[in-house]
Amino acid sequence: MDYLPVNRANWNARVPIHVGSDFYDVAGFKAGRNPLRPFELAEVGDVAGRRLAHLQCHFGLDTLSWARLGAEVTGLDFSDAAIAQARAIAAECGIPARFVTADVHDAVEALGRTYDIVYTGLGALVWLPDLTRWAETVAALLAPGGFLYLAEFHPFADIMDDATGTTVTYDYFDRGPHVWEEPHTYTGEGVLEHQTSVQFQHGLGEVVSAVAAAGLRVEFVHEHDRTYFQRFGTLVADGAEHRLPEGAPRIPLMYSLRASSDSGAPPAVDRATSSSAPTA
Repeated sequence: MDYLPVNRANWNARVPIHVGSDFYDVAGFKAGRNPLRPFELAEVGDVAGRRLAHLQCHFGLDTLSWARLGAEVTGLDFSDAAIAQARAIAAECGIPARFVTADVHDAVEALGRTYDIVYTGLGALVWLPDLTRWAETVAALLAPGGFLYLAEFHPFADIMDDATGTTVTYDYFDRGPHVWEEPHTYTGEGVLEHQTSVQFQHGLGEVVSAVAAAGLRVEFVHEHDRTYFQRFGTLVADGAEHRLPEGAPRIPLMYSLRASSDSGAPPAVDRATSSSAPTA
């Protein structure tokens, strides 16, 4: 299966559903709500006056939130429908931002500049088959002294049973590709016109190794015992966060990684092929 056009059709179909969903609450965003997670704000730090690229930005709410905090932002996504919505929301809110339609591995040519921060939000890496090329692209986008910040769902959680999150059910080392036929998105609203998607699983060691091999210095990898959706039936909501019940053994549900560019000469990127998909 040529997964890239399949995934693009799937994500283009998601856009109108997501824009109108309670999950994304676009009206709340327009009124000033910041959808960035508290740990992201703390770990990224002050972005005022810094150039930030958001890869796989979907329709840009996180991107525009960094702009509201003072960053000079560029969002990139392979979904033209998502980028059109991002531009429309930016214009309506009067937020200065640049949005570009391109595959993530074409980002160096598509964006044509380097950045102080490359940010990638939740649910991005599962759409990429080759993390080595992704990490090389990130390194090539970073200005000397800049850094990558990645927040992701923890791959360990994906091997546990969906009902309780207590029993190992799936193979941690099964990288895929995994083909899914799902009528609904994670927002639970609407029916997709294009229901097929292709996804790839990546272990934490694979992610860290790809980033290090691209010449970036890993500053930290933090594992978190909370997530932001009902990943398992037993999770307990605590505001926007979801955690395992009090007293239950905890497992990592999310992780965050920060890695810096200490060199002015990031590795060259082989762009013979390309592949990407967006995130929220």
